Formats: sequence, C-alpha cells, structure tokens
Amino acid sequence: MVYLDAEVRKAFDGKKWALPAKVYARPLALYPGRLLSPEQLQAELQWADYRASGQVDRPGTYKRAGDTWQIYRRGFPFWDGPEASRVIKVTISSGRIARVSDADGTQALIRLEPQYIGGIFPVHNEDRELVRLEDVPPVLVAALIITEDKRFFEHWGISPTGIARAMVANMQAGRMVQGGSTLTQQLVKNFFLTNERSLSRKVQEAFMSLLLELHYDKEEILEAYINEVYLGQAGRRGIHGFGLASRFYFGKPLRELDHAEIATLVGLVKGASFYNPRRNPQRSKERRDLILRLMADSKIISEADSLRAMRSSLLTASPRRAGQREYPAFLELAKQQLQQDYRLQDLQSEGLRIFTTLDPWVQNAVEQAADSHLSRLENRAPSLKNKLETAAVVTSVDGGEIRALLGARDASFFGFNRALNAKRAVGSLAKPAVYLAALRSGNYHWGTLVDDAPVTVEGQDGSLWQPQNYDKTSHGLLPMQETLQRSLNQATARLGMTVGLNNVVDELTRLGIRDDIPPYPSLLLGAMSLSPLEMTQMYQTIASEGFLMPLRTIDAVTTAEGDMLSSYAIRGQQVYDPVTMEWLTAGLKAVVRDGTARRLNSLPQPLAGKTGTSDDQRDAWYAGFDNRHLGVIWVGMDDNAAMPFTGSSGALPIWQETFRRIGTEPLAPPRNLIQIPVNEQGQLMDEGCSATVYEFPVAWQEKDRISCESGVKSLGREIRSWLDRLF
Repeated sequence: MVYLDAEVRKAFDGKKWALPAKVYARPLALYPGRLLSPEQLQAELQWADYRASGQVDRPGTYKRAGDTWQIYRRGFPFWDGPEASRVIKVTISSGRIARVSDADGTQALIRLEPQYIGGIFPVHNEDRELVRLEDVPPVLVAALIITEDKRFFEHWGISPTGIARAMVANMQAGRMVQGGSTLTQQLVKNFFLTNERSLSRKVQEAFMSLLLELHYDKEEILEAYINEVYLGQAGRRGIHGFGLASRFYFGKPLRELDHAEIATLVGLVKGASFYNPRRNPQRSKERRDLILRLMADSKIISEADSLRAMRSSLLTASPRRAGQREYPAFLELAKQQLQQDYRLQDLQSEGLRIFTTLDPWVQNAVEQAADSHLSRLENRAPSLKNKLETAAVVTSVDGGEIRALLGARDASFFGFNRALNAKRAVGSLAKPAVYLAALRSGNYHWGTLVDDAPVTVEGQDGSLWQPQNYDKTSHGLLPMQETLQRSLNQATARLGMTVGLNNVVDELTRLGIRDDIPPYPSLLLGAMSLSPLEMTQMYQTIASEGFLMPLRTIDAVTTAEGDMLSSYAIRGQQVYDPVTMEWLTAGLKAVVRDGTARRLNSLPQPLAGKTGTSDDQRDAWYAGFDNRHLGVIWVGMDDNAAMPFTGSSGALPIWQETFRRIGTEPLAPPRNLIQIPVNEQGQLMDEGCSATVYEFPVAWQEKDRISCESGVKSLGREIRSWLDRLF
C-alpha cells in the first residue's frame, strides 16, 4: 500500500500526460487587396470546421450573401497574443478581397484561426486536447455519471453494490454483459495499469482507486477521467478525452455540441470501436437514444429535448476533412528543423504549439493537380500504371516559407519522402547556372550568338562526351536567349565550356547547392543528382532576386499556455546583385513566353521558369515562379526507368494546374532593366532600329552601339559573303 500510494501521488501530482506538440498551418490573413477566390474562402472555412448558417449567432458559423461573407470567427491563442472571437465581414471582387471589417465597421487585417495539421507524438501515439472541468458542458458531465457511475459522488473509489449487481447480471446471462467498475477504477486502469485480466490486477486496481479518492477530490478525478478516456482511433493516433473526440467526430469544440452529439460521445465510453458512429451508425444511434432516454428520466434534459434529439440524424464530420488529416511529408521536414532547437522528448511531451508556414489551399492544389495529371499520363501509357511517382515543393518568393510539400503521389503516405530524400538527375534545371556564369562574365548578353554545333570533349580516360539536342539536330548560330528558351544541349555545353566549368560550379554553389559538384563537362546539362528540396533552394535564390535564404517551415513555437518560446524570422544574405537576377529572370521569362514552357501562356503573364529532362527521360522536372510563389515539380519512377514524357509534358502540367487553382500573380515589371535592339550578329544598335529587342541592365546603356544604317550595311555584307561561299 505504501508503494502504491507513492506511485499514485507521483503520477497524479505531476504532469499527468505526455502531450504531443500540436502543429498548425499558417492562419488565413484577410486584408484588402489580397488575392483570394470565393472557392478558397469557402474551402478554408470548411476545413476549419465552420458551418454555414442562416444566423451567424455563435463562433464557428458563417453566411454568404453574394460576394459578401459574414463570419463569426472563433477566438484563438496566436503566437503573438490571444485574439477573441468576433464577427467579421469580407467582400470579394474579381478574385481579390475588396473590404474587410469587424462589427464596428473598422477596416483591418483579420486572421482566421489556423488549421490543425498533425502532432509530434510520443511512442504510444496518444493524442488529447486538455479541457478544464468548468469548460465541459454540465449536460455532458451529468450524462457521463448517470450512464457510467450513478453513485460517483457517494462511493470511495469502489462500489460493492455495483460489483454485486454486475456479478448477478453476468451469471444470469452466462457471459460478461456488465462491468462493476466505477469511473475511478476505469481511470486507474487506463492511467496506471495494463489490460491484463487477473485477480491480482483487480485487487491492485481497487487499492489504487481507494488511494486516489483519499488524496484527491471528486472534481479532480472527474476532470482527469474526461481527459484520459479512450474514444477512438484516427490512423496512427489514439483519440483520448472528450475535448479531442468532440473535434474528431463533430468538428466542434465541446461547448458547441448539441444533446444528440453529447449522448453519442458518452456512448463511446462503453466501447469506442463497437459504438463508432462512422463504422457502426445503427449500433451507435441505438446507444445514443438509450442515453438520451436516461438523460430525460434523470431530468438532465426535458422529455421534449430528448425526443427531438432522438429524431435527429446521426451526423458526423468527415474523418478525411482537412482539419483531421495529417501532412506527413511536410511534418517530417518541420520535425527536422524543430530538432535544431528542441529535444525530441520535449516535442513529444510538453504540449507545445507549433505554428508552421504550410498553406492548406496550396497543398490541396498541388495534391489534386499531381494526382489527376499522373492518372492522365498513365492512361496515355498503360504500361506505367501505378508506377509513376511525384514530388513537389512550393515556397513563398519573398520569404522562403514552404507553403506545400508533396513527398509521394499518396499525400497521406508515412514513408519515403521523395521531396527531401530522392536524389535524381536534374537535367536542364541546372542550365540557368551556365547562363548566369555567362552573363556575369561581362562577355555575353541575351542577344549574343552562341554556336549550336556538335560538341566533343575527351575525358582523362579517353572517353568522349558528345551531347546531342533533344531533336538530334544542330541549329547553327543562335541568340543566347533562344538557346535557353529551346533548351539546346549543344549550345549550352559549348557556352559552359567557354565560360569555364569552375565558374559554373561557383554559380551553383552561390545559388544554394551544398553538395560537392565535381567540375565535369556533363554537369553543364544537369548530370548531377539532387533532391526537389535542393533544387527549390537554388531557384529560390533566383526568384528572390539574389537573396539566399534557408527554406523554412516554422513561424513560431509557444508553450501549451501560449507563452512565446521561439519566433523564426527570415534569415539569409544577399549573394547576387538584384540587377543580375532580374537579367537572368528575363531569360527564364522567355522560356515561358516562347520556349519549352510556352503552354503556360494560358495563365496570366509574365511568368518565369525552366523545364528539365534527364537522360533517356528518366526524370521530368519543372521549376517556375510568379510574383508570390515558386514551385518545383518532379515526376519519375522509383526504379529509375525511362518514361515517354519530358519536363514539358510530365511535370509542367502539374505546376500549371496548381498555379491556376491557387491564383497566379504575374511578375512585376523589371525595375533595373532597359530594352536595347540587337542585330543578327549580336551587336547593340541605336534606339529605334528595326531589330530584335533584348533586356539589359541599365549600365549597358553606356555601351558602344552601331547605327541602324551600319547594321543594315553589315547585314548586307554578311548576306553577300554567305552567298559567295554558297555559290
């Protein structure tokens, strides 16, 4: 007894549960001018378990009238301070927020509470949402007691009359049909003991129940029971306590439950699987109605309320709704980044609140786009059925926040995360580093002629490297911009060898590639294996105008009580002059406008990006960005087999559909570039000359140019020279 007493007090006086960290997506910020479609707002409200209602009279309800939405936002403890519930109005016009106001009519930036996206669970995978007894509806407490332990406030942990009654009932039935355990005994069994069925365990349970009642009052015991009781399973995590069960089954906090929903939850105590309202709705309804009759008989609710509740349908929220599903690929990276500052044990047990950068709307868009496009590809090539895989990373251009992360075709898969761990040949996605080296050398511009003749490079072992264009054709002298937009291998290889392999490696490193890259000629065409996350880091530097920032998943971390522990601001350094990055982006815009990514012209322009295809079409890539988001998509097979798809047909359509759904914001006009005409020999010409116009840094305005007349004469001489050689 002395030993058991010490065990009871040790556990009950300290922290009773190992509380997993709760991980949240970014909150939806509402402000005038924000790009937001009615479809997105509707989806975000539904994912946050808001309910359409004729009367917006309680938190968690909303009403739409044309373009205006009235929302009763719930209160939430944000990392920068708690915000109370309040009614807001949002008006959307032409895909943007026109007005946001609260009940006072004040225009403001207002946040909706963030969506729960998962937890960092201890080994036993228990999850719970702690509630205080005073926050639990009295009707639920009363229903629990009259159903499970009518004499709870009278006994001392065990009920001899209850045990005797159960024994008689079981003997009459010839099997176990009734238990004699009190709520205290059930708590002791769940909290301290195992499910072993033995006399010694029952005796230990009885003694510990008496000791618990000796040291703690009934309210403490009841509160612990309400938070401990097992009420269901959601994949890998166990649903413990009424607080979490309320959100899991009905998408509501406890205080918003009606009588029928309260009775359904109380019915689960007898058997969470047996009376599961989703799997066994008829059995659950019968149990619910029995409890409703008991509630009426005990005067907890009126007879009329009981009958009304029994007539209601048994409705539960979808278990696959966004607010209850997890995002394994994103959570894996978030967990890695958190462990740079926090011990895993603390993440699993201290109930921390983790506020992340994940955008559920963007994540949903890339998941839907990937699934539908891979199905279309497999319909075109039936031999690849169920073999194609994908990975995707979407970030914010200005902050490097990861907004979506797809690690597998099955977004719910807890396993190999291709976005982080699949090292694949990047193909032409590496080419912008070659062109960046050329632009930075001072000897090239987008109108400079580059020879697309065959290339042969002999290695130290005597082997020959002879890259070919995708169409197996040589195209002669072409402007450098055209060689990029057509992704010509021979021209890129020749250009890279001219500017120097070491210079290209230096550019890759400065752009953010941390792997060691040996200066072999094949690297010019992407013969190096990198993960989608690593390629995103490289293109992030380009999209952010030369600012190298680590990609991040975490915004802030607070304690369970809401006290700030960590706030993660943008970190990084300016590694390129913004003018240089604007100049490189001009070439990537041409890829979309006239090159291998021109199918994106169906979206608002301009956009920038680059397709990529590895040898034998084993990997299909696309990396591109608008003014808000950067997205990198990979498609391939785990066995590294060849596919009949390129970056343009395999990966780019996923990017296209994703950005169509989330809304595309065209790139802003360049601030530091001017347009200069260039003749067919790559010479800069005077303003107004009839020639192809390319973009240049403002400093090139001072470069020597030739007159329009000189250009024509020069061109005439070239034509005559060409005719002389021909004939």
